[in-house]
Amino acid sequence: MNNSALANTARFIGLILLQVLILNNINFMGYINPYLYVLFILLYPFNSNQSFFLILSFFLGLSIDIFEDSGGIHAAACLIAAFVRPNLLRFSFGVSYDHQNIRLSTTPFGARFSYILLMVLIHHFILFSLEMFSLSHIILILKKTLFSSIFTVILVILSLSLFNKKFR
Repeated sequence: MNNSALANTARFIGLILLQVLILNNINFMGYINPYLYVLFILLYPFNSNQSFFLILSFFLGLSIDIFEDSGGIHAAACLIAAFVRPNLLRFSFGVSYDHQNIRLSTTPFGARFSYILLMVLIHHFILFSLEMFSLSHIILILKKTLFSSIFTVILVILSLSLFNKKFR
């Protein structure tokens, strides 16, 4: 097992445990909850096998669903986020992504922020839409999506800056 696979395995398990044991117990104002496990989808190597990545993303969401007893909504949201990731990468990073020569830590902040924000918004909108499963609650879905996304994006950016080797 190479170093990248070991780091991704540790990230996968660590984010699931962090989400289930700590972050699921945070609930601001009744509807704001951070979902930091999306960081695995954001940081997975860009030049990896897409099919294997989709399977891993599904199992990431399924693991959260098993612990939360949420019926597959996290698995669906993770799978859709992983599926649209190449398009978001192409949108945010342009030609650099097409040539497979980007590292998230070396990209301009604006491109990195747009990638993180779009990914989190898509994931959260799918998640809360499936949770409510009714268009009559669209205002609540949008409110939960917006505020949970803001909280999650802040946590993701803090996590990236905290664990980035450049800042140590």
